[in-house]
Amino acid sequence: MLGTVTPPPESAGPGVDVVIPVGVRDLRPRDLPACGWSGSPTHVRQIERQLVRAAAGEVDYLAVCTPTDLPVAIGGIDYRASEGAGTLWQLAVLPALQSCGLGTLLIRAAEQRIKDRGLRRAELAVEEDNRAIGSRRRRDDESRQP
Repeated sequence: MLGTVTPPPESAGPGVDVVIPVGVRDLRPRDLPACGWSGSPTHVRQIERQLVRAAAGEVDYLAVCTPTDLPVAIGGIDYRASEGAGTLWQLAVLPALQSCGLGTLLIRAAEQRIKDRGLRRAELAVEEDNRAIGSRRRRDDESRQP
């Protein structure tokens, strides 16, 4: 899945638009040193453990990457957390590129992975201190026509 990122106008300055092509692929162990922005060292070690589960087919872990192949958004899909569903979790976007559509692109790619596995339901696991993503996604879903 390919997309483009256009930073909000106020971040680029007046009259300047920056468009960056991005793609979605599986996150790889060699990407982890470039993912420190997603959380603490403990969090990155947790991602490393999840990549072992990905190799076993229990989860998918996706990365939205720039043309230089650097991850700027990452997130997982756990197929064992809830019967008959893929559970999206550990979603993160590079802070400087938040509100540019990367999270939406990541979630759409994750939803496609879930469909590709023959599942009809996606769930979103949200930590108690990060409720904004869940409420924003619900608003987006409510505005989408079936």
